[in-house]
Amino acid sequence: MARHQPPLDRRSRRNTGPAVNESPPPRTWQHHRLDSWTALLLIGIAAVMVVCIGRVVQLKLTPDQRLASAAGSPFSTRVEPARRGDLLDRRGRVIATTTLGHRAFVDPATVEDLATIGVDLQELIGLDPVEVDRRVAPRHGSRFVPISGILEPWQVERIRRSGLDGVGLEPRLVRHYPQQDTGAQLIGLVGFEHTGLGGAEHLLDDDLAGSEGRMTYLRDVRRRPLWINPETFRPHEDGTDCRLTIDMVIQRHVEERLEAEIVARNAAGGRVVVLDPATGELLAIADLVNPDRTPREGDPAPETAPPDPRLARNRCATDPYEPGSTFKPFVWAFATQQGVVTPSEILETPDGTPHRTRSGRRIRDVHYYGRSSWEKVLVKSMNSGMAIVAERLDTDSMQSCISRFGFGTRTNCGLPGETAGLVTSSRDWSSYTQVSVSMGHEIGVTPLQMVRAFSVFATDGNLPALHLLAHGGHDPSPRVQHRILDPGIARLTRLTMRKVMTDGTGRACQSDWYQLFGKSGTAQLPKATGGGYHEDRYISSFIAGAPLESPRLVVLCVIEDPDKRIGPYYGGRVAGPVVRDVLDHALAYLGVTPDMDEVEGFPDLLAEHRTADP
Repeated sequence: MARHQPPLDRRSRRNTGPAVNESPPPRTWQHHRLDSWTALLLIGIAAVMVVCIGRVVQLKLTPDQRLASAAGSPFSTRVEPARRGDLLDRRGRVIATTTLGHRAFVDPATVEDLATIGVDLQELIGLDPVEVDRRVAPRHGSRFVPISGILEPWQVERIRRSGLDGVGLEPRLVRHYPQQDTGAQLIGLVGFEHTGLGGAEHLLDDDLAGSEGRMTYLRDVRRRPLWINPETFRPHEDGTDCRLTIDMVIQRHVEERLEAEIVARNAAGGRVVVLDPATGELLAIADLVNPDRTPREGDPAPETAPPDPRLARNRCATDPYEPGSTFKPFVWAFATQQGVVTPSEILETPDGTPHRTRSGRRIRDVHYYGRSSWEKVLVKSMNSGMAIVAERLDTDSMQSCISRFGFGTRTNCGLPGETAGLVTSSRDWSSYTQVSVSMGHEIGVTPLQMVRAFSVFATDGNLPALHLLAHGGHDPSPRVQHRILDPGIARLTRLTMRKVMTDGTGRACQSDWYQLFGKSGTAQLPKATGGGYHEDRYISSFIAGAPLESPRLVVLCVIEDPDKRIGPYYGGRVAGPVVRDVLDHALAYLGVTPDMDEVEGFPDLLAEHRTADP
């Protein structure tokens, strides 16, 4: 039975806790005021933060001009270099190539101690501490101070492993020339920014250079990438390899042989051009100056040497010279084709005294042979006979002869700075000029023009278009040949020049293996100032082609001012042996079968080329 519980009094009920239905105490006005101020304060703080953030963004993106220099740009651009294309010779040998190198730089803002950075780098990679301090000291505010040239691989590796604060590596393209100084003027040079400065490097710069890659990104204060816009990324494109027509084996032999002759003759310099007349390909172009030659009275003032020999102009294209008797075959062939004379016609050439022209000018011969045929005039290089026939031609015909063989116009082979030569204008043309030109005087030609014109006799009358770039490259010159002479006249002239080698001025430079056809020239050297010519100083030259029936090469050699005190100065004795040796070497190297009846030593020479070819 349940026990009866007594009722609780009012005090007891209060002690047991609030009743279930009891309401909370009412909020006072102080509470409402506190809530309002709190909300307003939060809103104010939020507004200030928004304004600050907006101001920071505005200052970063479009800072005031007074702050722009100090704040800097939040964006960085990274450049990816493009590899410059290789230069190759006609057989694919590398003439010039590019590798990736590095140079050291310092970021002064992140260097721990600028006072000792020079010593640290000396101990690390051997740099001169004084030079490092000299470069860094005036550029404390810069973030990039180059302190070295291209480093060796071991130096690059040490910097990478050192972890030296504030020192970094900048990738740089490095141009190498595996053939060393062979063809230096022809190949040229690249500058610090890897742009072509001379020769083929300048000629082909657009093709070789390529285009560098570029990427722009947003970075933080420590220059770490934050965001990259894909639209700002441009990949690099490497340059195109270009192949020249030059053969480095022939070029090397030409330079060695030419240098030996210049030194032996104490000459001022010399030039040689080797051409394939059928294709117009230039296989070798050499231009050497003798720096050790003793100056002689009347020499021009020495020119200021370029900072690098590779930047020197190539005089085979830029500097005309008087060809002398090597010009006679062109007039001889043209006059024969015009019908003003026949090879067998006997001319009234003198037998002991100079010939007098219609105007009374005295024309001397080195040797007087009396009445001679037109063929003998070329074989014996008789000035009197050339003068007689020149006066049979009218002025327009002689000027036409010059222009048809390409004199007075550039070959456009691609060599920079090429000139058109020197030809007397129609206004200044005189009877004196008419006779002088027939003997190779009063006209200035370049070696390139000479080999191009002489190729007419090797190609049965066609004038080739010269070019320095192999087929398939960016070659601006057209592959067009112009018919200059009838094939019969061209062959007749070629056979007559073969007699020059056997019975004329080329006897001292005949080949034991190939039948050469050619012509010598010995012209007086023009005075540097005051006009006129030196009485005892000459330009000796020789031009020839071979083999006789199917000519493969044409070679010209010009020796400038050989010393008469050392030996003969005639073209057949000075320049002729150079041409012969170059033809023998080049034809054997190309595998051309000798066309002489008796050949000795040729197999040995052929074997030598096969083993020496790099």
